[in-house]
Amino acid sequence: MITNIKYNMETTALAHGVSETSVARSVLAPYCEGVGLDIGYVGDPIVPSAITMDMPTPYTSVGGNRQILRGDCRDLSFICDGALDYIYSSHLLEDFTYYEFWKILIGWRRVLRVGGRIITNCPDQQRFLKHCAATGQGINGNHKEQDFSLENFKKILFKTGSWEVVFEEPDAPPYSWYLVVGVI
Repeated sequence: MITNIKYNMETTALAHGVSETSVARSVLAPYCEGVGLDIGYVGDPIVPSAITMDMPTPYTSVGGNRQILRGDCRDLSFICDGALDYIYSSHLLEDFTYYEFWKILIGWRRVLRVGGRIITNCPDQQRFLKHCAATGQGINGNHKEQDFSLENFKKILFKTGSWEVVFEEPDAPPYSWYLVVGVI
């Protein structure tokens, strides 16, 4: 477990086209070992070896790395059961309703091996809205749940099966949270 969290970017960098992944990389990349998928990667993969996947036409792009797979995170039927060591997702799951992302997590769990990990970097919606109000940053209209938070995420996650919490950071600057869980 990583205990000393070091953020490698100033929080103002987010407003200047730096990806959320680049801000979290020093903390979350060590958990991305083996064969893994970076879903919704927007051009900046968590690690160079990640298989990158995003929609055919992503709604944003930061970074110039090529996209390997095109598809929807709600349908990983083309991936074999237990095939992956990890799935990394940054600022993606908040774009779905709780019911939708419960179904997404069931699908992601299926493609992970026992011990495989989901590594998430998501905004706490209420902190995000406060940050936007304080800085003048525009809000993201794609966020679906006004109470999206680490605690609400875990409530839904644990309804999909048994998970081991490997790492969590509930207060990553400026408005995010990180969670690493392993399939039991």
